[in-house]
Amino acid sequence: MTATEPPTTTSSAFATPRAAFWGGVREAAGVPVMVMGASFVGFGSMINDVGWSVWHGLYSTLSTWALPGQVAMAEMAYTGAPLAAMVLAVVFINARLMPLVASLLPHIRCPGVAPWKYYLASMLIAATSWVGTMRRLPDLKQDQRLSYLCGYGLLLYGLSPIATTIGFYLAGQVPQPVTLALMFLNPLYFLLLFLFDLHKPSKVLSLVFGAALGPALYLWVPNWRLIITGLVGGTAAWWLARTKLFKRGPHHD
Repeated sequence: MTATEPPTTTSSAFATPRAAFWGGVREAAGVPVMVMGASFVGFGSMINDVGWSVWHGLYSTLSTWALPGQVAMAEMAYTGAPLAAMVLAVVFINARLMPLVASLLPHIRCPGVAPWKYYLASMLIAATSWVGTMRRLPDLKQDQRLSYLCGYGLLLYGLSPIATTIGFYLAGQVPQPVTLALMFLNPLYFLLLFLFDLHKPSKVLSLVFGAALGPALYLWVPNWRLIITGLVGGTAAWWLARTKLFKRGPHHD
């Protein structure tokens, strides 16, 4: 399968798009919900610590739903950073979601679906829902994929403001190191899911290049290390995976 050619299937794990929606809900209701909920509990506690109200936290979660950008915004506001700097920081951090949306939407498009529905569905694409849906694509018929994403993503999205509120009112009762650790559960979970898919050369190469470039660039250009590591390491992994050294027939990733 190539990067531009969506997987196809003649059978499906679900009978109808409606069943695929509820299947997405069920499959998100386990570890994904617990990890996402714990992360936003940590964010809610952080909002309380920086002196914001619970309504600020809820607005941030409902309008953005991108935890790294939300954390950066709260930290910068607490330290008195200029508004322009805060906006730019959040924009650059949340730009990481654009490749996720761009890579998933072509796979879930279906004839007859109004374009505005895809715009709404893109709000439900976070790292957790992206991984969960991408892993399920080969098992879903074309007309079931959007429904599955909506079921999976809506449960996570709906839980997040509840978890934010719980975390806000638990602030002070949970040690700060625990609060910070909770916010790192989501990227850790994303990494673990990534590790389950290491049969693809590009995934292995991405981890190798990231592990090599990240620490080295931190010593050289610490403020730009993530962007450079992702751009250089990801591009190199993508290119090398398509060379004769790693190609294994028509089904390479």
